[in-house]
Formats: sequence, C-alpha cells, structure tokens
Amino acid sequence: MGHRLGTISLTGARRIQLLAALKWGVLVLPTLGAFKLTGVGLHMFVVLVTSILAFGALRAWETSRRRQYIRESRLPPFLVAKLQAQYPQLSAGDADLVLRGLRQFFVAYLRSERKFVAMPSKVVDFAWHEFILHTRAYGLWCDVAFGKLLHHTPAEVLGRNPQRNDGLRRTWYWACKEESIDPRQPRRLPLLFALDKKFNIPGGYTYVPDCRDIDQQSGSGAYCGTEFGEGGGGGGDADGFGGSESPGGDGGSDGGGCGGGGD
Repeated sequence: MGHRLGTISLTGARRIQLLAALKWGVLVLPTLGAFKLTGVGLHMFVVLVTSILAFGALRAWETSRRRQYIRESRLPPFLVAKLQAQYPQLSAGDADLVLRGLRQFFVAYLRSERKFVAMPSKVVDFAWHEFILHTRAYGLWCDVAFGKLLHHTPAEVLGRNPQRNDGLRRTWYWACKEESIDPRQPRRLPLLFALDKKFNIPGGYTYVPDCRDIDQQSGSGAYCGTEFGEGGGGGGDADGFGGSESPGGDGGSDGGGCGGGGD
C-alpha cells in the first residue's frame, strides 16, 4: 500500500476503478434480479428507476474522482527536464506552468465525455508527446484518469476540417470553464491557449481573447478566442462548441481556475 500512482494512493486509483465497475453493477444486476423474481410490473419499474438514479450518482462521483486525479496527480518529473532541454528559455517554474496547461487539456478531454479534443499549444503538445513515449507509465496514468488510452494528435488551429475544428472548440470551451471564463465573450485567455505566446515558442500559436484585438491590416498571425463561438472557419458544431453546450453536456463551471493569462 506504500506504492503511489501520482499523488493519489494506489487505494485511490482502485477506488476509481471500483466506482467504474460498480456503476454498471447497480444498473444491471438489480434489474435482472427483479425481472427474474417478479417479471415485468410495478416492482420492476421501481427497481429500474432506482438503478438508473444510482448509476447517475456513481457516474458523477467517478468523474469527480478522475478530475481530481488529473488536477492533482504527480506527473513524471523528467518532463520538466525534457521541456527545458527543448526550450532553454523555460525556467523550472515555467515548465511546471506548461504541465498545468497539459492538465487543463486532459480535463477538457474528460469533461467533453471523452470526445475528440484538439491540442492548441506547441509547447504543451511537446510535453504530452514526451509523456506518451514512456508507454507503460502513460498507459497506467490514462487508465486512472480516463478509463482508456488517450491517443496523441498534433497541435493545430482552426481550419477547413469541421471535425477537427469541433475538437478545438471543445478544448476552448472546457479550458475556459476551468477558469470561469465566458467562452463566447472572453476577457482573457485560459492558460492552455496563452502559453505559446507567453514563452515565445518558435512556431507556436498566438491567441488573443477577442477578434477585435487583432489589427486586420497588420498581417498578424494571431488567432482569437471569440472565433471559436462563430460559425466561420469551416466549423462543424460551432454553436455548441463541438457539442459541449448540448443538453447532455457538463456545462457547469468549477471556478477552480489555473490562473492563465493572456500575456
């Protein structure tokens, strides 16, 4: 029991896995048992409704535990050294901030109900890729965080592919929600979208919160946050940020922000 997977103990990781299994057990087993004993009837209906409510409660608890794990677990310490070797301008504190951006991306994936999310930052993408190279450690981490492996996709910006645009819009939406930012009318950038510019990453992506902040005549290569809420750029489900605002989505805001800035 002394072994730890991140800062959550092995017992904590097993608790997440137990919740994942238990939610299906409370949905299926009582229903089957009631059907065998009483057949279809009022009793069966009561058991089914109770099982569905219990499933929903356990699912919410499981997701909350996974989110806590993503935010608080200890990422491999070698990632700091890898980041500083690739980007010498980064201090140890800067590298830690990049890893906070990586956590924000992982939370966006979880909160989007494991739909495709696209990576908007070159420097965070590098950290993610280095983590993936340690296959076993990454696989174990993903199993606790998501219940499945999250495959790597390269960093990108809004373009002509509707599906990939929706992936970026989901990332934007949930990164904003993490920091209590209005994704449609942002006054600042969430951390994940601010890092490339903040650290002058070569070939990185520069964002500003509002399209009005870009001088269209200056030839600026910056991208703007408000564009994620618009229908242009070949978007697929632009109105719902890739479906994030659909009735089934987790549209709440935690207010547990990462303190990202737009500089």
